[in-house]
Amino acid sequence: MKKVLIKNAKIVNEGKITEGDVFIEDGIIKEISESISAKSPDVQIFDAEGTHLLPGVIDDQVHFREPGLTHKEDIEMGSRAAVAGGITSFIEMPNTLPQTTTIAELEKKFQLAAEKSYANYSFMFGGTNDNLEEILKVDPKKTAALKLFLGSSTGNMLVDDQKVLEEIFSKSPLLIAVHCEDETTIQNNLKEYVEQYGDDIPIELHPKIRSEEACYKSSSNAVKLAKKTGARLHVFHVSTAKELALFSNKKPLKDKKITAEVCIHHLWFNDHDYKEKGTFIKWNPAVKSEKDQEALMKALNDDILDVIATDHAPHTKQEKQNPYTKAPSGGPLVQHALPAMLQFYHKEKISLEKIVEKMCHNPAILFNIKDRGYIREGYKADLVLVDLNAPWQVKSDNILYKCGWSPFEGVTFKSRITHTFVNGRLVYKNFKHQPFANVAQQLEFDR
Repeated sequence: MKKVLIKNAKIVNEGKITEGDVFIEDGIIKEISESISAKSPDVQIFDAEGTHLLPGVIDDQVHFREPGLTHKEDIEMGSRAAVAGGITSFIEMPNTLPQTTTIAELEKKFQLAAEKSYANYSFMFGGTNDNLEEILKVDPKKTAALKLFLGSSTGNMLVDDQKVLEEIFSKSPLLIAVHCEDETTIQNNLKEYVEQYGDDIPIELHPKIRSEEACYKSSSNAVKLAKKTGARLHVFHVSTAKELALFSNKKPLKDKKITAEVCIHHLWFNDHDYKEKGTFIKWNPAVKSEKDQEALMKALNDDILDVIATDHAPHTKQEKQNPYTKAPSGGPLVQHALPAMLQFYHKEKISLEKIVEKMCHNPAILFNIKDRGYIREGYKADLVLVDLNAPWQVKSDNILYKCGWSPFEGVTFKSRITHTFVNGRLVYKNFKHQPFANVAQQLEFDR
C-alpha cells in the first residue's frame, strides 16, 4: 500500500480545524487540499466523513520494560497498544534490566525496536552517579534525551550526588529530562508511616509520603541548577499546583530553556479515587488533590505546561495487589490516553486544537523531532482518524496491555480511534491491528 488518499476529513492541525483531503505516497504526506481525486487505480481511498484527522500522538515518556522486565510489558505489546490509542511515536525510558546507561545497551534497544515495534521509536539514555563519560558519547541526533531520576522509582536509578548533578547539567550534550521528588523527604515521611502501620500503610497516604513538599523541593532545585548551568531542562509529570510557579508561558515553546509536562493520570484521577482504585492508581509522583488536578488542567490550557504524556509503566495485577510498601508504582496508559483527553474535550475542559498541540506538535518541537508531529506536506504520514461520537467501554477483553488491566476499566469513552497510520501504512482499524508490517522508523532529531 504505497499510495493512500484520506478524503472528507476534519483536519485538526496547527490551531485550526479545516475540512479536506490528504494524499500520501511512500509514507510521506504529498498533498493537502480541499479536494483531491485519485490519480491512479493503485490508490487506497479512506472516506473519513464524520471523523477528525489528527497528527499521530508522540508520547515522550513510556516504560516498555524490555529488556529484563518483559513479564510486565515489552516493545511489541506496548507499541501495539500505543497505535490502538493513536500514539504513532514513543520515547522509552532507561530503567530496564540492564539499565540503558551505556552506549552498548542503548544500541541493543534500538535493534529490538527495529525488529518489533508497531510505532516509531526512540530512547532516553540514563544518567547515574558515575556514568558521565558515557553520557558525553551519546549522539544527540539519534537519542531523544538524558533521563535523570532525582527521586527513586522503579529500577532505582537515583542520582543524588549534587556535585555529579551539577557536572551533568553543565556538560550534557542532550536535553535533560527529570523525575523530580526529593528522596530525603520521601524516606522521612515513609519511616513515620511504617512505624505506625508497618507494610499495610493505607494507600490514601501515598500523596502524604510522596508529598507536595517532596516534589517542589526537587523540581525547584532542578530548575535552579538549569538556570545556573544553562542546561536545557524538561521536568516530567508535574503533579502539584505549587510547582507550576517554577514554569512560564512568556516565551513560545521553541525558545524555552525550561519546560514541563503533565501526565494523563494526574489530570484524570485525584486523591478521592484511592478509595475505589487502591494501589492500581499508585504512581510516582502520587496522584494528589482535586485542587492540584484543576490547577494542572488550567496550566495546560495557559501554556505553563507544554506537553501531555502517559508515563505508561505497567506492572502485573499480582504485583499491584501487594501491601503498600511492596506494591510498585506505575500503570498502563498508552491505549487510553488520547480517548481520555478527548473525554475532557467533551466536558469542555480543553479544545481539540489544544489536545493536538500538547500531544503532537509540542513533543516534536521540544525534542526537535524531524518531520513528524504535524499534518504538513513533506512530513511523515503518521495520522489518526477519530470518531468523536462512537462510545465504547474499556473491558478486560479489549485491553491490549501485556499486564492485562487498566485503571480505566469500566469507563465508557465517547470517542474512538478508528484508524492509525504509521509512515503512511494502516496499522490499526476499528479495534483490529493489521498484520505486522515492520513500517516503524527510528526517530531523527534536528540538532
